Amino acid sequence: MSTVPPARDKTMTPEEVVARLHSGMTIGIGGWGARRKPMALVRALLRSPVTDLTVISYGGPDVGLLAAAGRISRLVTPFVTLDSIPLEPHYRAARQRGAFALTEIDEAMFMWGLHAAANRLPFLPVRAGLGSDVMRVNPILRTVTSPYEDGEEFVAMPALRMDAALVHLNRADRLGNGQYLGPDPYFDDLFCEAADTAYVSCERLVETAELAGSPGSAAPQTLLVRRHSVTGVVETPGGAHFTSCVPDHPRDEPFQKAYAAAAADPAAWAGFSARFLPPDGDEKGYQQAVSTWHEEQK
Repeated sequence: MSTVPPARDKTMTPEEVVARLHSGMTIGIGGWGARRKPMALVRALLRSPVTDLTVISYGGPDVGLLAAAGRISRLVTPFVTLDSIPLEPHYRAARQRGAFALTEIDEAMFMWGLHAAANRLPFLPVRAGLGSDVMRVNPILRTVTSPYEDGEEFVAMPALRMDAALVHLNRADRLGNGQYLGPDPYFDDLFCEAADTAYVSCERLVETAELAGSPGSAAPQTLLVRRHSVTGVVETPGGAHFTSCVPDHPRDEPFQKAYAAAAADPAAWAGFSARFLPPDGDEKGYQQAVSTWHEEQK
């Protein structure tokens, strides 16, 4: 009689995740703008020597921090924003000095690129982008013609394949199942499915039964990420800070304003980085520094 092997415990630390990444990789980062970004994993990445990255992201401070540190060689994105601050300041500065190559595409094109990669297709046809400057500024893009009687022309959006994806969710179990409890799933499931490896950080690790099915658990459709597409799971309470991860915590607007203000001045940024992002630090130290900063603002 054959037996089914037990499911594997995939729990890791941020440092163990980053140890599996290397320079030159294509890395996808989930979330949206300044919402539910895997910032603890990004901070761990900043403490590593990994560089020369192609980053695929609905961008926020994840892109900003990596840009400020000179880790990006190419960025694929529809936008880079802090939401309440329209344009991420480090991204603005990096683009103004031509620090990396940019593939800027429509949000819908980006989504279909994720769908194509998740389904292991080379491209998917999409109407978005036609008649716009997207085609002019991205001369590598091609169009395709429908093989049916309509003969309609579409943009052939190439698959956004990744070596690794980093996402943050509200809850996860040790096996790699992940759950969102906020109003929007964003595209974290597609990021995981479009990547060769995927790492999920979460606000809290729970037993599998608590994710769905037990009395009082959230609706089954909130079980967004399935274990088959996940390589590692990291419990990082507050790991999305300073971005939001509702209902666990809102965006830390005062800290985000301090971040943006510091980004405008090299000396101020050096002080900010030394305090909150020291190269020899860790996530616990970051969270403690943020807590102390809030006490000082009272």
